[in-house]
Amino acid sequence: MPSSRPLITRTTGRRHGPITRLMSPGDIGQLIKPFIFLDYVEAPGGGGPNFGFHPHSGIATLTYPLTFDIQHETSSGQVDLVRQGGIEWMAAGQGIWHRAQPMPADPPAKALKAFQIWFALPPSHELAPTSALFLPPNEVPIAGPVRVLLGACGEAVSPIPAPWDLNYYWVTLQDGERWHYQPPATHQVAWTFAQSGTLHVAGTRLVRELAVFEDGNTGIDFKAEGDCAFLLGSAAKHPHELVLGPYSVHSSAATLASGVRHIAALGEQLQRQGRLP
Repeated sequence: MPSSRPLITRTTGRRHGPITRLMSPGDIGQLIKPFIFLDYVEAPGGGGPNFGFHPHSGIATLTYPLTFDIQHETSSGQVDLVRQGGIEWMAAGQGIWHRAQPMPADPPAKALKAFQIWFALPPSHELAPTSALFLPPNEVPIAGPVRVLLGACGEAVSPIPAPWDLNYYWVTLQDGERWHYQPPATHQVAWTFAQSGTLHVAGTRLVRELAVFEDGNTGIDFKAEGDCAFLLGSAAKHPHELVLGPYSVHSSAATLASGVRHIAALGEQLQRQGRLP
């Protein structure tokens, strides 16, 4: 294969029951911000985790269910169904509570598989009003082997109004297939997670591993051994510090305090409504 951009770190993540945490704001998320957090969910069919009401501020989340449908509800009362292969997008901004649960299927899926990623919002958006958007599978743009979850790939452009210069893809290659990714000139950070098969990249074989590439915008060459599926992200680097709260990530102590106050007030409102224990 042609030479490819070197890797600087690899991880299989930390598994807790059905969830494997692949990056967090306190570790790999510092290297590749605005990508700051990634969970891979893999549970037996008919089960799967239920995420009760919990808050966020200062971030955006994108959930991509591979094999099952999800019902999503926000503290504002918005309820949506996200079909497998579709996208749940939420920009928490100044603060929101939400919850999600897998929906039963007939016949049930053999395994429930999904990804959820967090992004650090820029200062212009970290205290903005909350927004949510849900794409059905047929509205997720496709370019060759790429499903464009955010950003663009050639003429395929995501309809999600993301406030960053970034690309976030789900890529599927058949055994022996090669694919080259050339990041935009403005993108300094890049990473990949090999979810299935064996992925050859940068002289390395990745199996169920997340790998971070050296900063730069050199092209990246991939080759599949067996049928492969993987995530790929690249972006202009988030230039701000990550100031962390229990459920929030902001660019300063002042904006974190504002977000925490807002989600506390929303939590009290949910309790009065009997929607929180």
